[in-house]
Amino acid sequence: MKNWWLISLWLFSALAMAGVEVHEFKTPEQEQQYNRMVEELRCLVCQNQNLADSNAELAQDLRQEVYDMIQQGASDKEIIDFMVARYGDFVLYRPPLKSTTLFLWIGPFVILGIGVLVLLFHIRKRRAAQEPELNEAELEKARQLLNNDRNPS
Repeated sequence: MKNWWLISLWLFSALAMAGVEVHEFKTPEQEQQYNRMVEELRCLVCQNQNLADSNAELAQDLRQEVYDMIQQGASDKEIIDFMVARYGDFVLYRPPLKSTTLFLWIGPFVILGIGVLVLLFHIRKRRAAQEPELNEAELEKARQLLNNDRNPS
């Protein structure tokens, strides 16, 4: 029984240490630059996480690439240019406005507009279904019923 606990403890500690990356920087500015870059670059596997938040293998590789470039003295612009040249504008959380990324910028507004139009169409259709049209005979019968209720004899 004691061996089972030791094995479980060893496995747990090995799993806990598996995702830890340790980078040492020469200056605090390099560490700030690294943190800024991994926050600004998107994980291409996860697509909704930046490199800092992702545990995907590609994200780990890209974080290492960013670290290596910073150690070599690369600027933010050089790192971004390298990543865009290699992976395209999609690697950026804030891609530039140009013809290839136009849908990324206006797409949400187009989808919102379509949703509003569908909602308005649905509301108008529902109102039309709720308001039945009465012919003249039915209107006259309704008037008589209302008059009878007002003047009980």
